[in-house]
Amino acid sequence: MDVAGAAHVRHPMRWLSVLALAVLAAQLGHFLFTNTNFEWATVGSYFGAEVIGQGIATTIELTVVAMLIGIVGGVLVAVGRMSENRVLSAVCGAYVWFFRGIPVLVQLVFWYNLSALLPRISFGVPFGPEFLSGQTNSLITPLLAAILGLGLNEAAYMAEIVRGGLLGVDQGQTEAAAALGMGKTRILRRVVLPQAMRFIVPPTGSQVINMMKATSLVSVIALADLLYTVQSIYNRTFETIPLLIVACLWYLVMTSVLYVGQSFIERYYARGATRHAQQGFWDFALFRRRAAGPAASAPTGEPTPEKEETP
Repeated sequence: MDVAGAAHVRHPMRWLSVLALAVLAAQLGHFLFTNTNFEWATVGSYFGAEVIGQGIATTIELTVVAMLIGIVGGVLVAVGRMSENRVLSAVCGAYVWFFRGIPVLVQLVFWYNLSALLPRISFGVPFGPEFLSGQTNSLITPLLAAILGLGLNEAAYMAEIVRGGLLGVDQGQTEAAAALGMGKTRILRRVVLPQAMRFIVPPTGSQVINMMKATSLVSVIALADLLYTVQSIYNRTFETIPLLIVACLWYLVMTSVLYVGQSFIERYYARGATRHAQQGFWDFALFRRRAAGPAASAPTGEPTPEKEETP
């Protein structure tokens, strides 16, 4: 085939789309810098305020505690759903069905108003003596109600993520470990879970980011997270838009940090997979395309055997 007169394929629609995006970006920049209603000076004054920092600390605390409950509970519920005990499997399935079927906001409001259903909470032997008891209003604080609502709901979603990861491990791995005399618990801890982490970590990272954003729902139960702190300020100063911009900027900062951390964790658990090439920090931050992974070949340091010539 003669390629002497070959020419590059032209893509006029690409240039038109770039031009349209450039016009829209210029219009957006003009809108941001010329509209005085944004009050960027007010945004700058509140961005590093101490009261905003306290709200951020509450948001991070809620995210960490709720995700710990969700991850631990999700692993237990996932293992229960895959159990050969039909009663345990049914109970765990009902848990996932119940908490995934009710919106998080409804669950938060329900836990916050639990005293209307149970004015008093006690711990002890069922139908027997009580060891500890107290008023529900004093036990279920807004913080505890938020942790229960977010954590129990997250456990239902994490259970499905973990179960999908466990099912992604080849059954032959379990059979081989059982043939070596390993018990079921040890097989799960030493063989199945380490291999399932590659399938569990990416969606778990997304769940952490979603959890951080979902903490804004606790403002309805008067818990002083980032959004509630911002609302309490603009209810006094009537500077609604600047304070909401402050909240948006801080949420973007926190989720961006989590997003970068997720990329490094995924890179760690994807090691050994030839289809995943290593990606540096700046490659990720600048949205550079991931290079193609190395093809499966001889181990590093050993020469690739040459093909023998046919006589």
